[in-house]
Amino acid sequence: MSLDDALARYDAVAGGRPHLAQAQVSLGPLSTYRVGGPAARYALAETEEDLHLVAQAVMASDLPVLVVGKGSNLLVADVGFAGVAIQLGAGFAEVEIEGTQVRAGGAASLPVVARRTAAAGLTGFEWAVGVPGSIGGAVRMNAGGHGSDMAASLVRVRVVDLAGGEDGEVSTRALGLQYRSSAVTSSQVVVSAELQLRGGIVADAEAEIADIVRWRRAHQPGGQNAGSVFTNPPGSSAGALIDAAGLKGLRHGGAEVSPKHANFIQAADGGSADDVWNLMVDVRQRVFDHAGVLLHPETRMVGFDELPDPRDAAGPS
Repeated sequence: MSLDDALARYDAVAGGRPHLAQAQVSLGPLSTYRVGGPAARYALAETEEDLHLVAQAVMASDLPVLVVGKGSNLLVADVGFAGVAIQLGAGFAEVEIEGTQVRAGGAASLPVVARRTAAAGLTGFEWAVGVPGSIGGAVRMNAGGHGSDMAASLVRVRVVDLAGGEDGEVSTRALGLQYRSSAVTSSQVVVSAELQLRGGIVADAEAEIADIVRWRRAHQPGGQNAGSVFTNPPGSSAGALIDAAGLKGLRHGGAEVSPKHANFIQAADGGSADDVWNLMVDVRQRVFDHAGVLLHPETRMVGFDELPDPRDAAGPS
């Protein structure tokens, strides 16, 4: 089936709701890198009924699916995405607190959940104040920081599978949560998550949040980036390895290794996704040549080939 035929089939099912079948929507502004091309179709789902209609349209068209979330760990190629990009709307951003249990929608902002739980006298989620992502995205990558992660408090999630798989609740055990990864598939949308936190003192929780915010401002750059580019190797730090290789400030076009934190790549206004990808390739090769360590990307890359394996190169670049 050609792409045009697949898109026509998608539109035949979802086109009655224009917000679910928007054509050629740029994904750059929906990501924190602010670069990248358009999606062939874009859907903003406000209800589970919307999600089920998108699932029907996806199965009818066999188009690939990209769950965007808040785009804080995403790099989309300049050529774009020849499929359906979907985001959850405000209808999935609710946060409900009952005792020490928290139920948050998949679109809920991590900093919002962190601040609301702290204000309710709960502790265990303060780390999330510095992560500019959504609950759904955090579940999928088992996001974390400051000595904790989603796995530490997550009880269960509810998912809708856009590829026709089983919908419903999934326990933490079945999610296969590991360091910056999970068993959540590319077609599964996390619509809500249940957290089990601990009772605490409001002033203490809010003071910890303030400390985390101050630390992040002092040690990590703002601007157009997606946080940590590479996962930390066992027993080491990706940022320290990149710094030791002398790569702070290294540039490719409109992308630069942050002078403030070596495991961040900054995209400049007018830069491109290809600039960021090429810089990732170069950094990975140079770190391997310098330290013999193979870095693995934390950033989710869409529309690119796999990063070249530095072990295949014939010496330093």
